[in-house]
Amino acid sequence: MSTRDAAMPAGGVRLAEAIRGDAQAPRLALAAFLAAGFPDRERFLGLLPVVAAAADVVEVGVPFSDPMADGTTIQRASRAALAAGTTLRWIFEALAALAPRPPAPLVLMSYLNPLLAFGLERLPRAALAADISGVIVPDLPLEESVALRSILAPAGIALIGMVTPVTPPERLQQIGAASQGFTYAVTMTGTTGGLAAARDGLASYLDRARAASAVPLLAGFGIRDAEQVAALTGHADGFIVGSALIEAIEGGRDPAAFLAALRARTAPSPGNSEERT
Repeated sequence: MSTRDAAMPAGGVRLAEAIRGDAQAPRLALAAFLAAGFPDRERFLGLLPVVAAAADVVEVGVPFSDPMADGTTIQRASRAALAAGTTLRWIFEALAALAPRPPAPLVLMSYLNPLLAFGLERLPRAALAADISGVIVPDLPLEESVALRSILAPAGIALIGMVTPVTPPERLQQIGAASQGFTYAVTMTGTTGGLAAARDGLASYLDRARAASAVPLLAGFGIRDAEQVAALTGHADGFIVGSALIEAIEGGRDPAAFLAALRARTAPSPGNSEERT
């Protein structure tokens, strides 16, 4: 365990270790995003263990009526989940009741409003009971994250930071230093589900973000095929797939096979096994 890991909440350590994987067989880690309650609540609960067995980390997305960072695919999934009656309370209760627990650590991805509506004072206990290792809040600025961080940390839950290609260097350093578990590197400007994850300059941006982060770096937004994943080798510790996975599920494809295919062209990443301090 690195010095940085020792200072992190237990959930952050679990995430970082899951992403780093086996130092003797380094590879790009895979984080898979599922919209909670999609395609409906019953099928979501059936998909979760399948995806968790194929991925290193699973992001559970809380459906929201105004998902400003999400493209049409995740918006569509959110609407279906909301229409099915999915709420944050249901998500916590359903995850807490799962037996056996999913093998991969879970991250809750939620906009701030659902968390406020649920009640921040109730959040740590509910998240801990649901075996949530970390939380991502896309619309929570670093400067306003102190209160939530202080609430989650005593329960051992990590607060994960996000950076983008337009994040200034000084802010990149600040977010990288504050992030727990991993840093989420958005690969493009715009919303999820686009086709721009391999633009010129992506590698240098990820290199800067990785150097600034004291925890592993995962790249996400617009990652759809194995060629894009392979291009991340050596520049990130792993990748996040969301919209493409949802579309695969909509199309009736086997999610585990889809995720395995994304890894088909990955090669060992020299930086994956490094201990960071």
